[in-house]
Amino acid sequence: MAPLFEGKKCSIFTNLFFLLFSISMLVVAYGNNNNNVKKPTLFIFGDSTFDVGTNNFLKSIAKANILYNGIDFLHSIPTGRFSNGYNTADQIARQFGYMESPPPFLVLAKHPYSFKRNILGGANFASAGSGILRETGKKQWGEVTFLEEQVQQFKFVREKINEKLGEEKACRFVSNALFLISIGSNDLFDFARNETSIRNPQQYLASLQATYFIHIKNIYLLGARKFGILSIPPIGCCPAVTSQNKGNCLKPLNDLATAFYSATNTLLQQLSSELLGFKYSLGNTFLMTKTLLDTPSTFGLKETKSACCGIGYLNGQGPCNKTAGANLCFDRKDHLFWDWFHPSERASQLAAQTLVHGKSKDFVTPINLSQLARA
Repeated sequence: MAPLFEGKKCSIFTNLFFLLFSISMLVVAYGNNNNNVKKPTLFIFGDSTFDVGTNNFLKSIAKANILYNGIDFLHSIPTGRFSNGYNTADQIARQFGYMESPPPFLVLAKHPYSFKRNILGGANFASAGSGILRETGKKQWGEVTFLEEQVQQFKFVREKINEKLGEEKACRFVSNALFLISIGSNDLFDFARNETSIRNPQQYLASLQATYFIHIKNIYLLGARKFGILSIPPIGCCPAVTSQNKGNCLKPLNDLATAFYSATNTLLQQLSSELLGFKYSLGNTFLMTKTLLDTPSTFGLKETKSACCGIGYLNGQGPCNKTAGANLCFDRKDHLFWDWFHPSERASQLAAQTLVHGKSKDFVTPINLSQLARA
């Protein structure tokens, strides 16, 4: 099968890029209203949309611990976030009253003596370039922590929580936590680039969702009850893609993203009906992003095609790497995209506001994250 998109490393941090900003669009209408929002413990899974430094510890080329990444972070330090500052995981955490996302699991695991105490503050397992399938991202980016492995890392965390609190209190603690997942874009990019695939899109999506079902259910079996899921945005509209398509979005990739959302919505409804106490919030990042692209000025954005930081046409033909000669825009608050795949800090903030406080079920269904936390 011919690839849907033949691009330079466009699989990169697929899920990452558009998801966050996508949701950003809807955000404006609701503002930052965390006065009455419960402050839940957060356990975070996914790809570079949520990665806050996991890949710094892996043999991977999908890393963001280089400038200009982090230029607007404290002391302009590149932390491993694919952003000029905070990413979407951070911004969601900030909506709940935290300063930023909980630290990467691999950071916590490096300090075994304090691990059991610190783990009650949550953990971030997300890894840039990873996917729902075990093989996703490895050929393109090297070592990544795929979703199944992230779940295994949480299993280890769950055992330590049990040792610290005892079984009954640990069950209560975990059931009250929020489990956030942002993943899937890299799986679709890998499929689109696979010329030898014998599966058609429908078969691939069915296989993807069946695997996703298993991973989410395994997290549930470890005690999770509240799931905040981000779907896939219009991945055919990121600068890495449009810069190779005369500035236009690529419809086949967007069609895959749309189909993924519908399948995920059905999957979560099934899990909700089958599993006692299972509750969820699903963000339609595709529709959010489309709205933002159509009316950016409504949300305070001026540039929605070109990345703020990158190389070549639309800054979409290379990563944000200062030493490689990347361009850097002056006003980063004007841009939807930070780099060729990821949203700016401002866009991530807008996205988080929508996910946590949004009232339109077209964008967040059946409830938003603040309602999920109180459930």
